[in-house]
Amino acid sequence: MGQPAPRCKPRALTAAALSLLLAGPAAAASPACTCAYITNQGSHDVTVIDVDTLRVVATVPVGQAPAGVVAASRRGEVFVANAGDHSVSVIDMQRQQVSATFPGGQGGVGLDASADGRRLFVVDWYGAALQVVDSASRQTIARVPLGQAPAGVAALPDGTMAWVAERDDNRVALVDVARAEVVARVPVGEHPFALLLDTARARLYALNVRSDSVSVIDTRTRTVVATLPVGKAPYGAALADQGRRLYVTNQHDDTVSVYDADTLQPLQTLTGFGYPEGIAARGAQVVVVNWMDDNVQVLDAASGRLITTLATGRNPRGFGAFIGTSAP
Repeated sequence: MGQPAPRCKPRALTAAALSLLLAGPAAAASPACTCAYITNQGSHDVTVIDVDTLRVVATVPVGQAPAGVVAASRRGEVFVANAGDHSVSVIDMQRQQVSATFPGGQGGVGLDASADGRRLFVVDWYGAALQVVDSASRQTIARVPLGQAPAGVAALPDGTMAWVAERDDNRVALVDVARAEVVARVPVGEHPFALLLDTARARLYALNVRSDSVSVIDTRTRTVVATLPVGKAPYGAALADQGRRLYVTNQHDDTVSVYDADTLQPLQTLTGFGYPEGIAARGAQVVVVNWMDDNVQVLDAASGRLITTLATGRNPRGFGAFIGTSAP
């Protein structure tokens, strides 16, 4: 975010004094920003996009091969999983720069956070475990063994439990943090990767990469209540248009499937993407990350109409809830 221009420039001020005057007020009263944080696996950085002005405002270097990301707005921090160097980077949303780095297991992929941002959930793909971290101290408070190739994670808002996709076992697991163990498992389609929790409807959506479907799980009964056909290799999902529409990116079709979230009836199949992966929604907008095209496309949530396209770094992934609002 840029600094406001001074109203005048007195001749008596030295360059150093003027710099202090300019920097001081801006640092004390920087405006709030609702931004998308796009992880770029190929360029090892994060593209920061102001979703109100629809412009790139920063590029933040992080660790190697970042993919997973979650914006914890209440903490004013964004967490990035760097699978290439087994770390998690912490981005300060006010300064748009890395403020800390801590271990992320043998290769963190999926990330999520509790609603208050106090707990961070890191899925260790190669270590086959869920790492639960105290966000303030950066210390691990639980590490729970999982099945083969765990990927996406969806935490309950209070942070007491989290669902994890056990990809190669074709199921999702429910982890109890206090007990540090799996308390339930639900069979789904082939190779579930991403998860999306719909707390308003008591549902969990599991995206099955190999069976080209979305398993809809009733979180109260912990059973699959519907299976939605989508395009090839679904990767990311988001609820948009005030939660009325379910958007799903389909990697190998270059499409996005849109469902009515209440009735679970198909509404649209949107085309014109480039290996779409990550997706997130905010207000009237949906942001789709295109891995092969090195860009994001911003859509109108109600109609699916393309609003604009913005360049990112190389091989963007955006795997997670990557939109957050910083405090003023």
